Amino acid sequence: MLTKTKMALVAALILSTASAALASDHEDTGGAVMPGSLDGVNPADHPGIFGNPATARSYDFVQSQDGAWHVQGNSHQGTN
Repeated sequence: MLTKTKMALVAALILSTASAALASDHEDTGGAVMPGSLDGVNPADHPGIFGNPATARSYDFVQSQDGAWHVQGNSHQGTN
């Protein structure tokens, strides 16, 4: 019984480590955020991009005075 418990614990640790690595990788690369498009993007889910004005600008995003995000020079593009 102790062996099964140890195996279950090891499996849980491996899965949690893999999940954390994937989640970290997703944010580091910007996830599904594509330069010049806010389609389907929630800025709150990407603080590494939208929390830094210079990084947001590198994706062509600008924030208006009311706090809404826009694609620079393209006001009809989707916003969140």
